[in-house]
Amino acid sequence: MTHVEELAEFVRRASYDSIAIDATRALKARLLDSLGCAIGALDAEPIRAVRSYALSAGGPCTLIGAGRGRAETATLYNGALVRYLDFMDIYMAPKQSGHPSDNVAPILAVAEEAGATGQELLVALALAYQIETRLLDVAPVQENGFDHTVQLAYSVAGAVARLRSLDSMRTAHALAIAGVSQQGLVATRVGKLSQWKGLASAHHASAALQAAYLAAAGVTGPLDVIEGKRGVMDSLSCHFSIDWASEGLNQVTRTSLKRYLAEGHAQPAIEGILELKAKRGFRASDVSRIAVEIFKQADNIIGAGKEAGDKHDVATKEQADHSLPYLLAVALLDGEVGPAQFESARIQREDVQNLLRKVSVDSSWALTRHYPERVPCVVTVTLDNGEELVQRKEDFLGFYSRPASWNDTVQKFHALSERHCPQALREEIVNQVSELEAFSARDLMSTLQQIRAVNT
Repeated sequence: MTHVEELAEFVRRASYDSIAIDATRALKARLLDSLGCAIGALDAEPIRAVRSYALSAGGPCTLIGAGRGRAETATLYNGALVRYLDFMDIYMAPKQSGHPSDNVAPILAVAEEAGATGQELLVALALAYQIETRLLDVAPVQENGFDHTVQLAYSVAGAVARLRSLDSMRTAHALAIAGVSQQGLVATRVGKLSQWKGLASAHHASAALQAAYLAAAGVTGPLDVIEGKRGVMDSLSCHFSIDWASEGLNQVTRTSLKRYLAEGHAQPAIEGILELKAKRGFRASDVSRIAVEIFKQADNIIGAGKEAGDKHDVATKEQADHSLPYLLAVALLDGEVGPAQFESARIQREDVQNLLRKVSVDSSWALTRHYPERVPCVVTVTLDNGEELVQRKEDFLGFYSRPASWNDTVQKFHALSERHCPQALREEIVNQVSELEAFSARDLMSTLQQIRAVNT
């Protein structure tokens, strides 16, 4: 069998009983975290444009904070909501990272349309997390200029095929069509970042969902898309394999949740500078320099590395949440990094613009060699009197080796969603996610239908 045929067999074999108890808890936490991120993004400017587009067609699927749309437009819109704030989960592989919560929107749309049970929804989520993260492990597309949404195509297509009860062959064709068609470029996430950074994965997920629907209707795809001539392996100039017959459904426990609204690799440095400030009691006005030594992957994305661009030139939300100098400066000034720190007026203020220019970032092999099992960094703050204050970090609260508790996730959900969602409704969402096996996908989506954006 080809790689996608083997993967299709894995999709068809998956069962709720194969998910470990801790993985089930982790899936629910990531679902609730994703819903909080989605509700918290309802006011964002680009979201309004996507909402207008999604509402124009109508359909059977819930658009969070709005009305209804087709499955593909619900995926685009709800997926944009989950991703836009950049507060969603993250998976760190040896040579690249990705955001498995990009799978949540298409799974919710199809589960609602198909009338899936809570258990069926959890199986689809577990499959999607397993497929995307394992492909991130073995197929380093980012090194060759491709975006991590390449792997998202397979996870979405597989999960949608499972929810649509496609047989193994049509599932394989869904995987093939999605895989051969969705080849985003890293250009989305480098240099002077645009709004597309927060929308690209939703677009790819929507297209992968459509690929699965086409396969369900009988359209065939190139089944050797991975190992065949000019396929994935040829394009990456590397060979890889996954023994899908031996894979489980518990990889979700290796994903991490963010404590701060910032790019995932920035989390330990932000936590570190806030701990240092709390411990030593200095003020931002006392600082003459902040030096950060960090692992290469973080430096490449948010520091001074090859893909970063000028991270001291920060004018928009998209640039700010991917600039380690901005993130550390605003954390030191405000004592937190949340939605308020990415308002345009906050980004433009002189205090943070001046302080971020005092931040330097560099990487070292001594730290890089521990990634992704650890995310080490050293934050050194030099005060005007010459005193140097140093904080070393190996992880952060929410990292898979120091996971956030369910209560931590619930608190984050409430904080993000309270503007658009009254307390009783928030508590009902938390209850339904916590006890998802007792509810259907339509039960959950019916509850989410009651949310309305304050500013539409």
